[in-house]
Amino acid sequence: MAPTTAPRVRRTAQNTQYTYNLTSRIHAVQTYPVLSPQGATILIYGHENGITIVWRGGRRFKPEVAKEAERGPTSKQNGKPPADAVMILDSDDEEDAAPTKGGPFVNEPQFEESADADAPYPEITQTLDLEFGTAVLHLATLPMTPCTAEDAAWGGTEILKEKIVFAASCATREVFLITLPLVPPSPLSKARAELQENLLAGKAGNGKWGETLTPLHGQTKCSDGLAMTLVKSKTPVERSKSSERSRSESKAVPRVIVAAHASDACGTLRLWDVPIGSVPKTAKRIEPFQAEYLPKPLTSISFNPTYSTQLLCNASPDAVRIYDYALASMAPDDMSEGPFPSQGSWLISFYPPFARPTSSRKPILAASWIAHGRAIFVLLADGQWGIWDIDGVSPQGPALFGKPGSGIRGDALTEFNVSGYVEGTSPLRNPASQRVSGGGSDFVPMTPHSRRDALAASYGPERLASVKGGIVVTSVPASATTTADESVALWIGGAEHVFVIPGVLKFWDAQVRKGAGGGVNLFSGAQPTRMVRLNDLSVGLMGERCTGVGAIVRFSSESGDAITGSSNEQGLPVELLVQGETRLVVVRESETVVGTRIGGVVGRRKRLGERAGQNSAIVVYPRPEQPGSVAYNLSVGPRRKISRSGILDDTFDASPSRDTTTTAGLGQTAPPESAAAATQQLPSRPRSGGGLAFADSLSAAADVQQQDEEDDRDVEVEMLDIMEIDRELDAMDSGRGRGRKKVIFDS
Repeated sequence: MAPTTAPRVRRTAQNTQYTYNLTSRIHAVQTYPVLSPQGATILIYGHENGITIVWRGGRRFKPEVAKEAERGPTSKQNGKPPADAVMILDSDDEEDAAPTKGGPFVNEPQFEESADADAPYPEITQTLDLEFGTAVLHLATLPMTPCTAEDAAWGGTEILKEKIVFAASCATREVFLITLPLVPPSPLSKARAELQENLLAGKAGNGKWGETLTPLHGQTKCSDGLAMTLVKSKTPVERSKSSERSRSESKAVPRVIVAAHASDACGTLRLWDVPIGSVPKTAKRIEPFQAEYLPKPLTSISFNPTYSTQLLCNASPDAVRIYDYALASMAPDDMSEGPFPSQGSWLISFYPPFARPTSSRKPILAASWIAHGRAIFVLLADGQWGIWDIDGVSPQGPALFGKPGSGIRGDALTEFNVSGYVEGTSPLRNPASQRVSGGGSDFVPMTPHSRRDALAASYGPERLASVKGGIVVTSVPASATTTADESVALWIGGAEHVFVIPGVLKFWDAQVRKGAGGGVNLFSGAQPTRMVRLNDLSVGLMGERCTGVGAIVRFSSESGDAITGSSNEQGLPVELLVQGETRLVVVRESETVVGTRIGGVVGRRKRLGERAGQNSAIVVYPRPEQPGSVAYNLSVGPRRKISRSGILDDTFDASPSRDTTTTAGLGQTAPPESAAAATQQLPSRPRSGGGLAFADSLSAAADVQQQDEEDDRDVEVEMLDIMEIDRELDAMDSGRGRGRKKVIFDS
């Protein structure tokens, strides 16, 4: 089930696309936030037969190790053995050698000294298939900032430096917590004889790859979504009679919380507390410590990356709610077991706007935490997006709650701090215009009552129920020149509407300034940021529909730091991962074509020579044997005397060796002694390629003039003038609407 090692590379006007063809249908894709020790990005995707882990980029295995693995684990031949073979009938070491065949997994990979910096794209270093015998539909990873293996001890959990920890749900309603080594298996370990002799030896759970599977019990139907987080050490455990025991266990063994929602009953939400530091016992299932029965099924869930006990639940189209599993909804009783209460609390609900002119709310396609868990980014089915500010992250404030004098704004409708519409989604809001443009003639009853019912059924809120979309928020680590930010990738409908916000905080600040009417200050304001649309994604999908998107943080191969996109030549800080039905497409923005400078400000105008040097288009030059331009004097005006003869001599290249001068008098010829006088009256016909000689130096003259202008500019004076203009505009805005205005009408 592994993808093809060499991708199909296609370059468009905006980006470069790397397509990996798979052999089965893809159900879910996740980018693991921790790099492997050799610097590879880890991709996890679920398919029809299980899970495949892909190590992409980083240092490759040594060539001699790969060649040895290709020769096989042994030199055994099929058919007749060689003549010099010796058969040992009895051996004293047989009992000692037998147990080593099924011994524990030992992985000793050998990598090259450094990564290949000249490679055109990151190559796939290794793949690993975990067979479940059924389809894996959903995956979940920890909501942590992408980092290297050395910095992966999130919350003091040292096991994250060595293990991959993720959750998976299958089509057979089973939920598993899986751990796996971060280091990819070597080619020799994949070529072991025991894996070739037994087809079921590599099945997930046998421990042949160093993996552990912890089954989570309690689901009666297939899960519709997963989420997981790490239990922080600050969690209170003084709740039961066994609090001392649970406190000692929480310090000794790290634990994770896995949440899953399903559609059984009217909708359920279950949470499990799973230890990850110890080896679980065989066939021991973990029961959920909380089970919430909901009025209707949820659409998606996600844990807060900062406040790990808060769970964001999308109950579309009613509301988006926050659930806290550590905050009891009632007084604790002595019958509760473990560090958490048997019932959590619902903190707050956020209500989307209505779909006018009806009384139905707009369906919520996706909602995700942004600003490190202090705000919510939401995408609606009609193309509208909005941000709910919770903790006062917005520059204009105040927050929804948690700030003095603030409070929740709105009862039946929660007001967005900033909002807008995705480009190209107007047909979802105005279906009548799409119908007129299509030119179709549908039958509509002629009675007013039936006509109203038919239009409401065809173009009401029900049309938005089938719209698909999603949001993926990826934290971008801080660098030496930039602060930590987040990149948002969203899609709605299909591959035609896929967008990326490089920095959501800068984007938020720019939208607030735009809504206030003050624009963006180029000197003291935030860097202008916009929502970037990715075009021509159908080139990589090759006819397949888009079923989801992801993001991969771009790390530098030399320093190991994240590429934040602060430089104009770096482009987007993430690579977009587009999920097709049987294909994975990695989209990287090109560095030398349109779309590279996202949100950048050009400091000065480039010269003509610099533009020609960086032009990526085909430049056509004239033939060497032909002149660049030929000028002719075709004037038929009357003869007149030109007083300034010096200008003519400098402008037109007249040859002094000519013995005759042709005037404008329709071919009349003057004698040689009157050549000087004729030259002062009218210019002679220039030679081929000699007239208008100054035209060849126009480019150089423009550059010299531009250089003189740049040298003569006083930047400080210009900045003071601009600041004076800003002060005058602010004074005009502050005085707007005051006093009386006299208006005179002319009759």
